[in-house]
Amino acid sequence: MAVECAEIRRHHRVGVKDIAGICLPTNVKFQSPAYSSVDNEETIEPYTTEKMSRVPGGYLALTECFEIMTVDFNNLQELKGLATKKPGEIGVPVIKEGLLDAIVIWFVLQLDDEHSLSTSPSEETCWEQAVYPVHNLADYWIKPGDHVMMEVSCQDCYLRIQGVSVFSSEHEMDVGKSFTKNKDLLSLGNEAELCSALANLQTSKPDAAEQTCVLESTEIALLNNIPYHEGFKMAMRKVLSSLTPEKPCQAMETHCQDSEMSCESGHNNSEPFYVLDVSEGFSLLPIIAGTLGQVKPYSSVEKDQHRITLDLISEANHFPKETLEFWLRHVEDESAVLQRPKSDKLWSIIILDVIEPSGLIQQEIMEKAAISRCLLQSGGKIFPQYVLMFGLLVESQTLIEESAVQGTARTLGLNIAPFINQFQVPIRVFLDLPSLPCTPLSEPVELLRLDLMTPYLNTSNREVKVHICKSGQVTAIPFWYHMYLDDEIRLDTSSEVSHWKQAAVVLDTPVQVEVGEVLVLNVQHHKSNVSITVKR
Repeated sequence: MAVECAEIRRHHRVGVKDIAGICLPTNVKFQSPAYSSVDNEETIEPYTTEKMSRVPGGYLALTECFEIMTVDFNNLQELKGLATKKPGEIGVPVIKEGLLDAIVIWFVLQLDDEHSLSTSPSEETCWEQAVYPVHNLADYWIKPGDHVMMEVSCQDCYLRIQGVSVFSSEHEMDVGKSFTKNKDLLSLGNEAELCSALANLQTSKPDAAEQTCVLESTEIALLNNIPYHEGFKMAMRKVLSSLTPEKPCQAMETHCQDSEMSCESGHNNSEPFYVLDVSEGFSLLPIIAGTLGQVKPYSSVEKDQHRITLDLISEANHFPKETLEFWLRHVEDESAVLQRPKSDKLWSIIILDVIEPSGLIQQEIMEKAAISRCLLQSGGKIFPQYVLMFGLLVESQTLIEESAVQGTARTLGLNIAPFINQFQVPIRVFLDLPSLPCTPLSEPVELLRLDLMTPYLNTSNREVKVHICKSGQVTAIPFWYHMYLDDEIRLDTSSEVSHWKQAAVVLDTPVQVEVGEVLVLNVQHHKSNVSITVKR
């Protein structure tokens, strides 16, 4: 079925044009790995997966359920034919208006004439559903009377849904509403549409070559996270201003119509401030830093396409050439990224990745912070400056059942739990706490403090008293973080716009609690690993 789903959209489509004053040029196209063609050099799964019944914010079905294909696994000839069979076109009527964000598919496994299994989102099942995010439509809004058209194939062992387009109720096919490349223009049919498409190609600017930048879904969600970028911009501005007390650095707001950049701050004629971003993956923070005055920002991105994209964004925002540098080009040993910018210079700001998208603390983060503190100029800062870890007690049958085999009733009497459960992990990651089926038994409490600037304030081992506000069985302790760029600017990894997920410690044995009781937790942090146990 075709669906509208804001959560899928924000993880697979960049929906903003301005990020903290940085304009994204129209010739840069961001795509998630789920978008890939058959002739792609890399073998990439052309879909992602979601538990649609638990996707945050839910989803809206825009079409009825429709059949994509039937495969008889007992028919060898049919299975061989799938690899050579040409893509088949499917047209599906729209029943509700909304934004076309994805095509969601599931399977009905026919075991015999009487028994079947379904992986549908409406079924209580262990399976997730396959999600094909929709990209590159001129207009994603569809309404009853429209038809969603798509090509379905299985030529390279992957079920692919491509060429998604919309046939409107006015019988006009929008040339821009297509997943496919320009080579597929001839398949559009209508001569007028073809002429229009060719005209658009002829009038495109020769110097505006389109750059496709493939980002992980968490990186796309990060670009869509406006409070994240605005928070960093404010925090960096405050630090840079404090480093020039005689005449505070006046922040430069970069706009698309600017023709050049200049700095009116008192730091203009001296050495620039050096800013290093060593956060993992694609990041706009170095470009944002470059708008704040006489700053020399360094990015640690590794992929060539990411560097090209950042250069194009810099150019579109009228950065002077060589403003943005790529730090790994200056480092002989990539394992030793944390070094001085120059032999006689120190960093004004170092940006570290503290929390993984999965919801866990980054490995060796405190060691990196210790090195970073030695590389800061007087008054320089590490971002974030400190992190507070929060958690609460919950009762969640879902987490119990998804973490370990429960008894023998569901395994036809076979006692496989003692063996299988030896391999269970103590912490569940990539959780969406707002949509997790659970009952809170306490209010959120602070569990841990990680201070990157002032290490003596760290708490590596502490006891936390938790007041019970609802009777029940404590089965898990979900946790998340507040990252403080300074004492006033905070990023919450559990917010609706966050690109981070949450994690949870699942207890081996549930603990029965009553309202008014106090449960004591022992929280330990050692070498970036956190353990939480209930003190008896």
